[in-house]
Amino acid sequence: MAENVRLDICIGDYPHTRKILSGEIVIKGVEPNFITVKPQIGAYRRMVREVEFDVCEIAPTTYIVARGYGAPFVGLPIFLMRQFNHGTLLVRHDAGIAGPKDLEGHKVGVRAYSVTTGVWLRSVLVEDYGLDSNKVTWVVDDEEHVTELKLPANVIHTPEGKTLNGMMASGELVAGFAGNAGVGRVGSPTGGWQEVATDYPTLFPDTQAVEADYFRRTGIYPMHGMIVVKDEVLARHPWIAQSLNDAFTRSKAEWLQDYRSGAADTAFEQKYRKLSRIVGDDPLPYGIAANIRSIEALERAAHDQKLSPRRMTVAELFADPEA
Repeated sequence: MAENVRLDICIGDYPHTRKILSGEIVIKGVEPNFITVKPQIGAYRRMVREVEFDVCEIAPTTYIVARGYGAPFVGLPIFLMRQFNHGTLLVRHDAGIAGPKDLEGHKVGVRAYSVTTGVWLRSVLVEDYGLDSNKVTWVVDDEEHVTELKLPANVIHTPEGKTLNGMMASGELVAGFAGNAGVGRVGSPTGGWQEVATDYPTLFPDTQAVEADYFRRTGIYPMHGMIVVKDEVLARHPWIAQSLNDAFTRSKAEWLQDYRSGAADTAFEQKYRKLSRIVGDDPLPYGIAANIRSIEALERAAHDQKLSPRRMTVAELFADPEA
């Protein structure tokens, strides 16, 4: 490495990435040009549509779909956000939805069909509870990140002038995903979305127990944010994968020290402490070996749900910095 390689990098600001963004932790051999996009979801679209950044954090399902359609960037097994999804689906009290199979024949709201939360939970409902997802009408109110994606026939858009929130309130939807799916949020007068309180119950009332059982049985720990790098960058400078991995791993390790000691105790740490009770001491595991079941599960789900056009191997989806 004669001189540093300048890279445009767009990642979210989290406690475990902050020392990279501040420059306190150096990405060896790289001169980073950090670009901020708020919310980070805006960067997902810019990356899959324009390949705008050299290194970018995007949603895992967005990546898998884009890669299936030939996107010229590859994943690194650096997963910046994690959560289980059993508690994300809200149901109307009067809809008669006692379990997943009861969703069949009804309309369910989700922000976009390919949103990662929806993909993860649909896979659970299908594989663990026997839901026939084709018998559910999935109602969306946003465009998909990957423009090449052709939606299945049982996915429809909200009618003109209607919102998922309003359709849930009126009973046109029997269920909908919380937060990012439109249920539990309304359009803000200043643009974007604002959260609103709802009293809809979750599909799985004892959510944490169900999630713990799911992890014990499957070893699957859903990821919700990951790093991708342009193919051409790694073709010219293959060592960059290792440099990025080293920097992200060190930044997370230093955060983990404060997380474990209790010195860091924001809502972010509190969320991951709850997850640690299920998954163990490191709530944000990196690397292919530690995540192989989760990677394979999401790739399978994306194909089964008619999102990715073909099956892909782990080796095709990820550059392994430790190989």
